[in-house]
Amino acid sequence: MKKSTKTRKRELAPGRMDIRDVARRANVSSATVSRTINQVSTVNPQLAKRVWQAIEDLNYFPNTQARALVSGRSRILGLIISEITNPFFPELIQQFEDVAVESNYEVLIGSTNYDPKRMFRCIRRMLERKVDGVAIMTFGIEAPLLDELAARQVPLVFIDTGPDSPFVRTLKVDYQTGIRQGVQHLAALGHRRIAFITGPLALHSAKARRDAFAKAMREIGVTVSPESIVEGAHTLEGGTEGMRILARNKHMPTAVMCSNDMTAIGVLHELYKTNTRVPDEISVIGFDDIRIAEFTFPPLTTIQMSCSDIARSAIEALRAGIEKPNDASAAREWTITTRLIVRQTTSYPRGTMLDNQQQSKPSRRRRSNS
Repeated sequence: MKKSTKTRKRELAPGRMDIRDVARRANVSSATVSRTINQVSTVNPQLAKRVWQAIEDLNYFPNTQARALVSGRSRILGLIISEITNPFFPELIQQFEDVAVESNYEVLIGSTNYDPKRMFRCIRRMLERKVDGVAIMTFGIEAPLLDELAARQVPLVFIDTGPDSPFVRTLKVDYQTGIRQGVQHLAALGHRRIAFITGPLALHSAKARRDAFAKAMREIGVTVSPESIVEGAHTLEGGTEGMRILARNKHMPTAVMCSNDMTAIGVLHELYKTNTRVPDEISVIGFDDIRIAEFTFPPLTTIQMSCSDIARSAIEALRAGIEKPNDASAAREWTITTRLIVRQTTSYPRGTMLDNQQQSKPSRRRRSNS
């Protein structure tokens, strides 16, 4: 009686095996198994089919390190992020890994926490593992560390800005479009006293978001006063402290835009502690659209920068550098779009005619955090 595949697997799957076991099962040479696993195009299709069937029957897992020695590729992509505590980055890691696995790559992750020593250790570990390419989703990397990667001709992808090198590709975030939409949304509601809490201004992305805000304000005919811009830290604590500083201004803003969602959530927390109702008394807009933004109270209006778009573009850029390194016509830059997501933390400024009209409609009363 013919045994089932599952029965054969139980009989033929020892604790340790190698390609010789697969070769015996498929009745081919070990060299044919090796070429099949490494997807060498010259392998006879019928033999390759027998090899893959034997691999399935034996429940065999190919040795990736051995494959790397044969193919010259590890099939590993490095991902360096700034900090694991900001929910944006775990979401980015998840998306990056999902896309990488779809493309038959593994992911090696490093978190720097903006520390050059940790960055050095991340890069050293990735070089030791012979990664095929690295996506650097952080800032402030020192030139000597880049030299270590460039000397080995490792394809690199940066977000926003990167060094001028044939091995570097860049993801350009369109901060201006999303932030302009946010400012114009507030202006259409009647806001003019709009403040902005930045990220650490040592970061290129924080400066870019601040500058995009100032430009969008000029477009609606408002010059931003120095006291309307407060430097934050892209953290909850930075948001609470930034809101305290703004509350001490002679004229309290009617709306606050933030450089990221963590800052905006910190702002909401500080306003809740002071019994300031959102959006009835002040409107708030974040940036990133992390998943938790939909579940704050009230749900946060924010500017979306899609982790999925970043991950797919980063891996597309890395694969271009890995698989077509000599293609002079290949793209060097990818654009990451941004757009406003309107939820419930924005409304008309308190005391305006539009606000009074809104308050007179009981069936459409706004939610607040009171």
